[in-house]
Amino acid sequence: MPASAIVLGAGMVGVSVALHLRRRGLDVLLVDRQQPGEGASFGNGGLIQREAVHPHPFPRDASEILRIARNKSIDAYYHWGALPGLATPLLRYWWNSEPQRYARIAEAYAKLIETCLDEHYAFARGTDAMPLLRPIGWIRMYSDEASFTAALAQAEEGKRQHGVNFTAMDSQALVAAEPSLLKSRHGGIHWTDPVSVSDPHALVMSYAQRFLEAGGRFVIGDATSLTRAGSGWRVQTSDGPAEAEQVVVALGAFANKVTKPLGYDPPTFGKRGYHRHYTLQGNAVLNRPVLDTESAFLLAPMRAGVRLTTGAEFAGIDEAPTPVQLARAEPVARTLLPLGDAVEPEPWMGVRPCTPDMLPIIGKLPGQDGVWCAFGHAHQGFTLGPTTGRMLAEMMTGERPFIDPEPYRADRF
Repeated sequence: MPASAIVLGAGMVGVSVALHLRRRGLDVLLVDRQQPGEGASFGNGGLIQREAVHPHPFPRDASEILRIARNKSIDAYYHWGALPGLATPLLRYWWNSEPQRYARIAEAYAKLIETCLDEHYAFARGTDAMPLLRPIGWIRMYSDEASFTAALAQAEEGKRQHGVNFTAMDSQALVAAEPSLLKSRHGGIHWTDPVSVSDPHALVMSYAQRFLEAGGRFVIGDATSLTRAGSGWRVQTSDGPAEAEQVVVALGAFANKVTKPLGYDPPTFGKRGYHRHYTLQGNAVLNRPVLDTESAFLLAPMRAGVRLTTGAEFAGIDEAPTPVQLARAEPVARTLLPLGDAVEPEPWMGVRPCTPDMLPIIGKLPGQDGVWCAFGHAHQGFTLGPTTGRMLAEMMTGERPFIDPEPYRADRF
């Protein structure tokens, strides 16, 4: 199965890289251990987050760190046994979240985010993906005037610096927008630019179908079998060994399992997340995704029902699911919205791939000719897949990247 490029990983990032490479004339084989979109891309808030120009920093306030350390919250939970292995990357994450360092990082991060809508629509227009994209934005609600005022100030800064659009909402506007809410809130910010996706898995599958229609190929395979094959690379698949001149590692939180044997072991770490869908009682509706700052979870209307998502769980990426946060969130969510029965018998779990400096790793893998990296997008792999795919494909084919790739280079670690 000769090919010019093998892309390892068929989530939103891997599928996007493969499609961009195929559209540039490469013979591309997409390889994953499961079907496209069934990893971390399957479970998220379903938002293409044009407003997310600031990555998630590590808390710097002592009281906030103490709250999380108690391990009782909905937004963060950790396994004690995982902490020794996480100590170094989390300490570097904390260090990079210092305000001056964070400002420089956020500037590079925003350059990616600013492109996300254009790059998604470039894939979706004229296809069955378009009905999945709902330009309705999402709402973040606040319980008190102080937090609401501070959030509005940050939103104004995002609008001035990065063209982020929003509408401020008082308590009456929140009720008018979401009449089924059971609790009142002081105010909210309606981020109007983001696109809400009614079925994130279906969107990845739609992009994967564009790849296949363009002449690309997909096969089940074992990414960890990657080895040198002359001047190229070989990987074992269900159809036998496949070889290519170049290979892209787009394996999210599991990328180190492939890159470490090649001599590259960046200090990445995983944030596990869970979701579950619920029906709504009676005639209740949820018109757009809503995040309640006080409760620290997102409720999003999906094809399958209302999706309840959790924050970050710090654990080994191969450990069995422990949906503690979802168990904490569900009873609180029922006081906010009249949820009915759970749709699935068990919650879904996935792992977000994170880096200590909050920037993805995009570019050449150090010390290995023909190997490229496309992972470490943390909470925004779904948002940034098409952007990453275009930028990396331009680099691999000798074009001038439409975004300067310097801040995301692999050898910064």
